Order: sequence, then structure tokens, then C-alpha cells
Amino acid sequence: MAARSKSDTPHEQSTPAAVRTQEYAAGTGWDVGQTAPSDAFRALDSAGNGESVGPVVHSHPGGYARQIVAKGGLITEGVKRDLDAADSDGTED
Repeated sequence: MAARSKSDTPHEQSTPAAVRTQEYAAGTGWDVGQTAPSDAFRALDSAGNGESVGPVVHSHPGGYARQIVAKGGLITEGVKRDLDAADSDGTED
């Protein structure tokens, strides 16, 4: 049997390593573009009008409530507007 020399084998081209670019998550906080550090809920009025009342809380307040953002969710302009509306109602975050 004849021995194969390196010149008999086809030249293999090395494939460059696929390197993923580093992905950085947005900061954690309550500013637009950041990820929410916790859930944010606001109670709805008991009259059935669907209006938000009371402060922003970080666990479901019971009864009727609306979730503004889930933990790890992106803070968008709309979310920030809802959070700010609760602050402007004289309630705290």
C-alpha cells in the first residue's frame, strides 16, 4: 500500500473562529432603556372605571390591579410615563 504524503491531501482552509460580540444588558433601574429591577403594579379603582389609584407597588396588591412592567422588562417611554404619573398623583414609587 502506498503511503500518502501531505501533498496528496487537499488543503483544508481553516475556518476563523466565530466570536460573538459582547452583549451588555441595559442598566438596572427605572429609567428609559433600563431593565426593571422588580415588578411594578398599580391598583385600579373599585368603581370599575379602570383608573389607576394609589402608589406603585412591587407585588400584586390584590383585587383589581394593572401590571405596569415585569421584573427584567424594558423600561419604555410608556412605562416611564405610567411610573411618573403615579409619582405626580402624590404617591411614592
